[in-house]
Amino acid sequence: MKITRIDHVAVCVASIEVAMPAWMQLLGLAAGPREFVAAQKTEAAFLLTPEEAGACVELIMPKGGNGGLEKFLERCQGRAGLHHIAFAVDDLATALRELDARGVALIDKVPRPGARGHQVGFLHPRATDGVLIELVSDHGTSGEK
Repeated sequence: MKITRIDHVAVCVASIEVAMPAWMQLLGLAAGPREFVAAQKTEAAFLLTPEEAGACVELIMPKGGNGGLEKFLERCQGRAGLHHIAFAVDDLATALRELDARGVALIDKVPRPGARGHQVGFLHPRATDGVLIELVSDHGTSGEK
């Protein structure tokens, strides 16, 4: 497995509409792609740096019954919180097979659809001392996805 870069940091919010202006105004980020990811029952909005660097901020919120995100917001008492860090990898399917063979706890053993046309796979937080890690198929920088 070769990690090529940090793809994004995801912040779970109760409302993208409420959260987005603050992130954009305070940090000078620009609105990027926004979509509903049906496979994950999640609304996602990406915020880009002025140079559209490789890493970006993803605001996510549950939509249509994503129990995991709903529980996350409950634990945060409705406030936003850092949800996961996503790393781009050169070959996602191979990375997941290698991690599984090493006994790493995985949520996904095979890639599944994610935002921006990516394939994704999550490591279980118990594998990384409580931090949720997403592996993303690498498609270049955020402006090219």
